[in-house]
Amino acid sequence: MPEKFIVTGGAGFIGSNIVAALNARGHTDILIADRLDSPFKEGYLQELRFSEFMDLADFRQRFLDGKLPAATTVFHLGACSSTTETNEAYLTDNNFLYTRQLCEWCLAGGTRFIYASSAATYGNGLLGYSDDDRVTPTLQPLNLYGRSKQMFDLWAMENRLLSRIAGLKYFNVYGPREDH
Repeated sequence: MPEKFIVTGGAGFIGSNIVAALNARGHTDILIADRLDSPFKEGYLQELRFSEFMDLADFRQRFLDGKLPAATTVFHLGACSSTTETNEAYLTDNNFLYTRQLCEWCLAGGTRFIYASSAATYGNGLLGYSDDDRVTPTLQPLNLYGRSKQMFDLWAMENRLLSRIAGLKYFNVYGPREDH
């Protein structure tokens, strides 16, 4: 059976690089879910091959309604990444609840779920940068963004999902396709 990928945040810097890497491996059956809220995102998309683009709000509603086709793997990078965001309700909904809902959808359908956590969960670094499950609950993020990401990490850990999903903690990211 051919592989189908979903990349939320696929028009952003990290997401577009994941799509480019999938393209380099010959994959084009890719649904990108994102908001086109900057000219950079439109530029990133021009170079990519994918089968469908969907606005992030439409995407969320479709999988909640059970109207999204199955996928082999979901790369979930669609979140608010602003460390200065002060709307806690927005961050909780967008970065925790949405991630949880998508994770549950993936697990129910046998879809591999790879999500973006954040180095912001480590706080000031005094506890180190270990992902040991004994350390994770003691971390103290310094901002609401970091807390919203840690909420999902803790939920996944408490529900014993870490052997079934993969979380990636990004530090400051820079590289190819970040010309601006």
